[in-house]
Amino acid sequence: MIQSPLNYTGGKFKLLPQLLPLFPNNIHTFVDLFCGGCNVGINVKAQKHIYNDTNRYLLYLYNTLKNNDRDVTLETVYNIIEKYGLSLVSKYGYDYYDCNSSSGLGRYNKEKYLKLRNDFNFNTSEDYYYYTMLYVMIVYSFNNQIRFNSKGEFNLPVGKRDFNQRMESKLIDFIDTIKKQDSQFSCLDFNDFNTSQLTENDFVYIDPPYLITCATYNEQDGWNEDKEKKLLSFIDKLTSNKIKCALSNVLRSKGKKNSILIEWLEKNQDKYTVHELKYSYANSNYHTKDKTDSSQEVLITNY
Repeated sequence: MIQSPLNYTGGKFKLLPQLLPLFPNNIHTFVDLFCGGCNVGINVKAQKHIYNDTNRYLLYLYNTLKNNDRDVTLETVYNIIEKYGLSLVSKYGYDYYDCNSSSGLGRYNKEKYLKLRNDFNFNTSEDYYYYTMLYVMIVYSFNNQIRFNSKGEFNLPVGKRDFNQRMESKLIDFIDTIKKQDSQFSCLDFNDFNTSQLTENDFVYIDPPYLITCATYNEQDGWNEDKEKKLLSFIDKLTSNKIKCALSNVLRSKGKKNSILIEWLEKNQDKYTVHELKYSYANSNYHTKDKTDSSQEVLITNY
């Protein structure tokens, strides 16, 4: 399994052993409609891949990793780390920075990271170097995540870790795999995605923001009931056109239930199959401290 180089909120890497066997065989075009960290699409065998997300920074970063020479990307990563004086424990160890593993490297990296973040936010040349800067910033940011404010500025604080050997391995594996794929990237709202290009041999995987969970993508009304209903109508359209699709979602979580989704399923029992997923995951700081009340996570298919 290839793991995304990004710790994207809601990433499905740990659920892949359950998801992939439920997907159709012999997929011509695989559409990752809300691709996020690309954990799913990068591991699906298909003749063609379409990665879609509304976060344009994300997609330009993937384009950079795909189109730029791998060794040049790695060299640029290390050059940026050196330029800003960021830590590199894999080379020098924690003692060199007067830090330790438990407390992390935030104290040492803070000012250097803020300089990198400021330079990135005021950089207007959106080239390969710019998006490699973005990758380095994500690595050194809080929880290795990605977040922009309403002004389009990257605004996460510094994190505890740095570019270690595990992250380098994930980056290399991801680059090598995505270079082999016949893939393209689009930045569209799901409603604007052109489904007329799809056939019965294609497959659409849909992993939207979850309506009843709390995460960065639900801030500022990023996902709401109206979008949830429109997405279900979008799925009904795919089904009417005999295009296979699968929806990842949660029916219940932390005492809440997704009534819109549950009622839609009840009305369409003859069209959709609900597959219960057994693994409860949490890779976001926005989860509540109580992780004993696991979510009822499902994969809903129209085949």
